Amino acid sequence: MAERNKTMNKGRVESFTDAIVAIILTIMVLEIKVPGGYQWSDLLDNLSAFIAYTISFFFILVAWYNHHYMFSLARVISKKIFWANNIWLFVMSFYPVSTAWLGKYIDRLPPAFFYYFVFLFWTFAYQWLSYEIKSARENKEIKTKIEHMSIYQFTKNPIFYFSGFVIAILIFYFPPFVLITSVVELVSMLIFTNEDSDRLFS
Repeated sequence: MAERNKTMNKGRVESFTDAIVAIILTIMVLEIKVPGGYQWSDLLDNLSAFIAYTISFFFILVAWYNHHYMFSLARVISKKIFWANNIWLFVMSFYPVSTAWLGKYIDRLPPAFFYYFVFLFWTFAYQWLSYEIKSARENKEIKTKIEHMSIYQFTKNPIFYFSGFVIAILIFYFPPFVLITSVVELVSMLIFTNEDSDRLFS
């Protein structure tokens, strides 16, 4: 009981996180403008915005799934975990703006690179959060589970930094490639989840 009183309430942190993620998803769809007319062609004028929104929406959902898995493993919420989680949310809060800008100018370089920078900083924040959860307690089972997460393994691999450089070059020559990058990571995080990820939800 004494140890529990010295740590943050994990339930409150999870609820706060879930609320922020829900708000981000809601704001993101509000960035899509209503078509200027009533024809199907008017709807198609916003096709790039819908594509960017769809990819970002499901990317955040899959990220939330993995985030919830990590928090299910956490026994305590330390200050470091709390602030790593807040930085993760802060970076994610830029997704509505970056998604809307990219959706409007999908073939332009600045919006593509801004979206990519948000994507990269989000990945670094997630990496930091997973490290803090893994290091919070000397629990080998929890450490092993987190280390087996696909995104943790990938961000710890030197290939991650090399691929980040290559992707930046590809975006320079073909800005929409940034969405392909998001799709690849989305599918990877969706498929390569830990086997017990669906049994830790409460």
